Amino acid sequence: MDTTNLFRLDGRVALVTGGSRGIGKMIAAGFIAQGAKVYISSRKAVACEETAAELGPNCIALPQDVSSVAGCTALAEQFAQHESKLDILVNNAGAAWGVPFEEFSEIGWDKVMDLNVKSPFFLTQKLHGALKAAASHQRPAKVINITSIDGLRLNPWETYSYHASKSALIYLTKRMAARLIKDSINVTSIAPGAFASDMNRAARDHGDEVAKSIPSRRIGDAEDMAGTAIFLASRAGDYVVGDTIVCDGGLVNASLGTSIDA
Repeated sequence: MDTTNLFRLDGRVALVTGGSRGIGKMIAAGFIAQGAKVYISSRKAVACEETAAELGPNCIALPQDVSSVAGCTALAEQFAQHESKLDILVNNAGAAWGVPFEEFSEIGWDKVMDLNVKSPFFLTQKLHGALKAAASHQRPAKVINITSIDGLRLNPWETYSYHASKSALIYLTKRMAARLIKDSINVTSIAPGAFASDMNRAARDHGDEVAKSIPSRRIGDAEDMAGTAIFLASRAGDYVVGDTIVCDGGLVNASLGTSIDA
């Protein structure tokens, strides 16, 4: 047994949505460091181009809004202009909405559910051919959905559609896995906890305070997220199918449910 290259991604092509910042950028940088060519997509073209320039020649920007089926189709068509095969798809683009129950709007429901649940399904569908073209029993293609620990437990905020969407995506991951394994495509998900990002401003702006409630006593960093994604994307994760890996410092599975003294 040779484990020297177990986590390498040399020669593989990845596409990361929401890849210009936050968790998506962490994953893209990790893949590139392991030898992959990575296409990143985000709604904001300038941010997408700037991140691609920052991450180097193996990072290519494909700006696109994937909140609709039309946007998913457009991104798949853009990708096809560059590549005929896709080894790794990371469905990371997402949105949150926090409003009191009495005021929660249809817009806040639809925007979150469309981007967090509908888009991962339809983008994977539109890229199915490219994923199949890269896949084999010996080296399956990978689809990694970025879910959340909020799909597994409650947070203190009134983020109704976000909770529902991430729970739905965890189960959608299982259902897609059951179908796509027939095509040698492994579908999995990562459920992050507290990572500094524009979506998780508490972790970004008050990391030391947030860390007090985490069993590991710190928020997640780029290496934590990149390492988890690299495991699933590489040979190391080839036998993991349909599962959700919780990457949260112990909040879900090692917390007593009470406040932890600093």
